[in-house]
This record gives sequence, structure tokens and C-alpha cells, in this order.
Amino acid sequence: MTPPRRLTQQDIARMAGVSQTTVSMVLNNRTDTEVRISPETRERVLRVIRETGYIADPAARRLAERRNRIIGVFTYEAVFPSASADFYHPFLLGIEERAEDAGCDLLLFTSAKAASGEQRRIFNADSRIRLADGCLLLGRTVDRDDLARLLAEGFPFVSIGRRDDAGGPVPYVGVDYPPAVRALVERVTALGHTRLAYVGAGEGGESRTDRMRGFRDAAGPRALHLPVGAGDHAAILDELSAADVTAVFVEEPADGTALAEAAKARGLSIPDDLSILVLGAPDWKPGDRGPGFTGFRIPRREIGWRAVELLTDVLERGGMPQELLPCEPVEGTTLAAPRNRKA
Repeated sequence: MTPPRRLTQQDIARMAGVSQTTVSMVLNNRTDTEVRISPETRERVLRVIRETGYIADPAARRLAERRNRIIGVFTYEAVFPSASADFYHPFLLGIEERAEDAGCDLLLFTSAKAASGEQRRIFNADSRIRLADGCLLLGRTVDRDDLARLLAEGFPFVSIGRRDDAGGPVPYVGVDYPPAVRALVERVTALGHTRLAYVGAGEGGESRTDRMRGFRDAAGPRALHLPVGAGDHAAILDELSAADVTAVFVEEPADGTALAEAAKARGLSIPDDLSILVLGAPDWKPGDRGPGFTGFRIPRREIGWRAVELLTDVLERGGMPQELLPCEPVEGTTLAAPRNRKA
């Protein structure tokens, strides 16, 4: 049995008694100063479309727009293993939701290490990046050479996370860390804490340097900074105790959990003996195991939404958007005024 022939715009134009150009303008909701479509004509075309169940051919529409309506997402770390799922999932969820609203498909590119042990790059012999109209870059650290080449070649992209210039301004949407950290430090000192410490790298990427900058601005250059390595949490707790620190600001939630467990093993109380503030606290609900950290929330889902919106603007109008979103304070259970200490 021969399948029914697909309706075309010419068919719709013939049934509505109008030109194919008029049908195309109605379908794309376009107006033109030289060709005016009366409300009656527009309604007649729409009625024929409704009655016939006509659906525009997406391939033809994409060809006319010279776009595939595909948004690429290039990841610099593996995003699916359970260890990173909680971090990346909200970003991907926001991206997916806005891409669907925009009528675009998503194409995931990954630079996770291949079997050879080498990390894939955006530009390589097997690169398929140009299948996408534009690309979102997702990762704690983005390769600077990749950014410079994307800028030099004029390929549309938006970085998720603030990025320093790479031979030119980089389009991004990220987190406004410094004021969020400063506000948290000011809140802690208002409770009476005078001995503060920062636990984390504090360098090696814009998000880390931004958090450290906010901490130094509010706590001063002499506040304790302790980089953390694997298995160092007991040693860090020793240093905190030796320095009489009563409030610690932790860069990574996992380190906050490890410090809380190490303190508990020593019979210390969180937050009475040590307040722990997490600079990017995970979502926490009453009933969850472990402490609900006081700190602020990174608006990951909202960043995913905004990244797609900015990339759409870049594709349609060009430009170099740079936008930072505010953090949301989180009221946890790990902050309290310090206990009175003997002189």
C-alpha cells in the first residue's frame, strides 16, 4: 500500500487561496512592511492548517534558516558517574528544559579520557562540533587554547562558568561568588567568630579564585588558608584546633562532610565547637543523613536555563554576553555563635 503523500506548503496555499509566501510568513509568525497579511487571511491559513493537521517539514525550515537547531554541550569532565551526578545534573536539566522551549535538540560532546588515557579536545581529527549551531562549555576548568580557537574562528559558544579573557572576551554565564562569600563572612563575624579559616585550593580555576577573593576581602589577608588533599582532613582539623579557629569556610561540600566526620570522631560538636560553612552547599532536606550545611546554593539549574538563552541570542544577534547570577543563602545546621573560651 502506498503511504499517503505528505502535505506541503503549496498544498496549504492552494486550499487557502493564497501564495506559498503567505503560508510561510504565517507559519513563522513573520511580518513584512511590503507584504501585509490581513487578519482574515491569516485566520484562513491557520484554519486550513488546523483542519489538515499540517506540520512544517523541520528539515526544510532548518535549511531555510541555515541552522540545524542543534545545541552542542561539550563537557570537560565525565558528567554521568555517581560521584559527579549531583553536581552536573541540575545544569543539564536546565539546559534540556530551555532547549526544548527553543525547539532545539541537544548533542552531547565529551572530553572524558578515552581508552588511550588522553583527554579529547573540542578540535581534533574526529571533531563533530560543527554539527551543532553553537555550543555550551561545561566543566570546572575549560581549556584556554580551546577558548582562544573558538574565539578566533568565530564559532558561537557560551561558557558555563566565568572565564578570564583568552585572546579576547569570553561569553559566559556564571556565579557571582565574591559578594556571596563576603556576606557569609560578615554574618559569621557578627556572631562573634574572630578566628576564621578557608579550606580548599583557592586557585586553579575562576570559580575557586572568585571564592577565595571574596573570603580575603572580608576576612583579611591574615586569615588561615589550608589547601586540602586526599586523606588530609584529620591533619587539617589539627591545624584548625592549633590556630583556635571556630569557623571554617569550605570550598567543596565533600570536604565539609569529611571535616564534620573527623570532628565528630574526636567528640567535637558541630556547630558548637566548630562552625562549618560550605561555599556551594548541596541541596539538603530535613531527614537526610549528615549535617545540612550552612552556606549558599549555586543556582545550577538557573545557569543552565540562562546559558541556552544567551547562546540563542549569540546565534541570532551575535555579541559577547557575560552574566553572573547571585547565590541563594542556605540556612543549615552548621553555624552557631562560638562557645566562650578561656583566655
